Amino acid sequence: MFPRALVSVVVALIVVGLLLWLVNSYIPMDGRIKQILNIVVIIAVILWLLSVFGVLSGLPRMRMG
Repeated sequence: MFPRALVSVVVALIVVGLLLWLVNSYIPMDGRIKQILNIVVIIAVILWLLSVFGVLSGLPRMRMG
């Protein structure tokens, strides 16, 4: 069961990275706004990963698979 959850996390990270790349590449925005968007997404992903792996127990639990 653990490898399935790990695959789900990796797929989610790939999708988030691909979406962030698409937004950065194809949506015209000011460089400062792109930088803020990137920082917010990276912080959200790090917090989500910490929550998924049980490091942060205070966040609501998001179960994969």
